[in-house]
Amino acid sequence: MLVFPNAKINIGLNIVEKRADGYHNIGSCFYPVGWSDALEITLADEFSFRSDGIVIPGNSSDNLCTKAYQMIAADYALPAVKMHLLKSIPIGAGLGGGSADAAFAIKALNEQFDLKISFEKQLDYARRLGSDCAFFISNKPAYCFQKGDEFEDIDLNLKGKWIVLVNPGLHISTVEAYSGIVPKRSEHDLRNVLKEPIENWKFKVKNDFEATLFPKYPLLGEIKEALYQQGALYAAMSGSGSTLFGIFELEKDLQKHFADYKVWQGPLD
Repeated sequence: MLVFPNAKINIGLNIVEKRADGYHNIGSCFYPVGWSDALEITLADEFSFRSDGIVIPGNSSDNLCTKAYQMIAADYALPAVKMHLLKSIPIGAGLGGGSADAAFAIKALNEQFDLKISFEKQLDYARRLGSDCAFFISNKPAYCFQKGDEFEDIDLNLKGKWIVLVNPGLHISTVEAYSGIVPKRSEHDLRNVLKEPIENWKFKVKNDFEATLFPKYPLLGEIKEALYQQGALYAAMSGSGSTLFGIFELEKDLQKHFADYKVWQGPLD
C-alpha cells in the first residue's frame, strides 16, 4: 500500500495557558495542505523501516511509523511489514510532517489488513504518539484546542485559493519556541474571525510564536513581509516555525523569488 502523508498549516495559534503536566493549551485552526511525504507498506518476513529523502535524526526504532506499527501489533495480529518512507516535508518546520506519517501509518495498516479499527480508537492511537497526530486521522480543517489533540469542526473553505510555503531551513525546537512565551488568551475568538473576509485576517489572526521568534530570527519576518509584497491575502508562520506561508487569490509562482529556500506551492482544497 502506498499513501501520501500531507502537511498542515496553523491559521492562527494562541498559546492559552500552561498545563499542570508541562504541556500548553492552545487554540488554532489546522488546515491540510498538499506538501506530502510518501509511505509504502508491503508484506515482509520481518518488520523493517527505512527512509530516504530528508535525513531523519535518530534511530529507525524511534520513528513514529515504527511506533505506530508496534502499538497496533500489540492489540491485533499484524503480519510483518516493510515500511519505506520518502521524506519530503521539512522536519521541525511547523508543518506536522512526522505526525502525519504516524497517522497515515495507522490508517494504512487498518485498511491494508482490514483490522476494522474504529475512528475513535484510531484517534486514541494517534494521541498516544503526539499532540498533532490525531488531526491527520480525519485530515480536514478543524479548530484544535487543549494540547492540539481535541477538535471541533470549523466552517472554513479555502478551495480554489493558492498557497505558497517557504521554509528557510531553520530548525526551531519546541523547547526553544515556547521558552519566550507568556500564555494569554487572545482578544479575538479565532472561530469567529475566520468567518470574516480573508483580507481581515492580517489584523486579527495571530501566531503567538511570531512575537518572540521574529526578533531572534529576523529572516522569518522578512519572508512574511515578502509574501505580502507579492500579493498574499494573508501570511503567517505555521506552528512554532520555521515555515512561512502566504495565501493568494490566484496562482502565484514564487520559486525563483525564494530560490534560496525550500518552496512548495499549489492549490488549497
